[in-house]
Amino acid sequence: MAVTTIGGQARRQGEKIAADALTGRRVDIWGRAFESLIALALFISLLILGVLLVDVLSDGWNQLSSRLGAFLNGTLRSRSEDGQLGVHQGIYGSFWIGVMVAVIAFPMGVAAALYLEEYATRGRFTNVIQLAIRNLAGVPSVVYGLLGLFLFVQSNTLFGFIGLGWLVDLTGGSTVVSAGLTLAVLVLPIVIITAQEAIRAVPSGLKEGAYGLGSTKSEMIRSQVLPYAAPGILTGTLLAMSRAIGEAAPLILVGAISGGLTRNPGMLDTSGLTEKFTALPIVIVTWVQQRGRDEGFGTAAAAAIVVLLVLVLVLNLAAILLRNRFEKRRG
Repeated sequence: MAVTTIGGQARRQGEKIAADALTGRRVDIWGRAFESLIALALFISLLILGVLLVDVLSDGWNQLSSRLGAFLNGTLRSRSEDGQLGVHQGIYGSFWIGVMVAVIAFPMGVAAALYLEEYATRGRFTNVIQLAIRNLAGVPSVVYGLLGLFLFVQSNTLFGFIGLGWLVDLTGGSTVVSAGLTLAVLVLPIVIITAQEAIRAVPSGLKEGAYGLGSTKSEMIRSQVLPYAAPGILTGTLLAMSRAIGEAAPLILVGAISGGLTRNPGMLDTSGLTEKFTALPIVIVTWVQQRGRDEGFGTAAAAAIVVLLVLVLVLNLAAILLRNRFEKRRG
């Protein structure tokens, strides 16, 4: 990482020397003004983010400092003073939703990107597919929630005669499985787009070199394209997972609940995947709504937000470490 930083500083210094030589060291007033403006925008953005983080952390500090273990292992309760109040059921739902998103969206997204970049014939049909994928990435998440409700929760028919009841039998209705499938569909276009961008960045010389050594297309993809594109693909996938874990609207439509859960399964107990469920965003929304009748839920909601932020930050940290590892291996 230090070598990369030194290399980046040397490159920027070289660019500055070249720019000075070409412009004759003239004072660029508009350039300085633009630089100051974007620096101010960055400062304001960081200030707003810092204020929000400090506010949330201070609001939830009572829960986190006095009963962190009980809060992480506790369950949903009707009163904030209950000593068993906690977010374990929400963490369980968010964890398994993230796992399902990774297991489903990652291989499907990378496979689709590889086909579009390396195998598909360029033409009108391919362009339409590319346009559809980019448009789907911008569709509001609530629409995906309605799609998940139609496909995985309710027994509907497609075009009036294709029965989809087998999908409901598979998911069990309003369960973690339905939520995971819905959010996997939501982030799939994002995974495809980021994987395509990473694959396009592979230098053509690497591909031509592999062909020159007698490799087939599949061997070239396995030995050159995927190793080179791996940092970008993994980073995009983990960032998409972070978005999925923070979504609330699709989960509400799929049937996530905020109370009435009788079980508190262990984190690796898969028997809870086909039962009623909740997730951290749902827990937060519910507690924020309940703080009007019970102020203690406001503190609990702030603490739950901190837990969700830590979960997302862990995923982002994993993305950075994986990217650096693959970049170092790539040289």
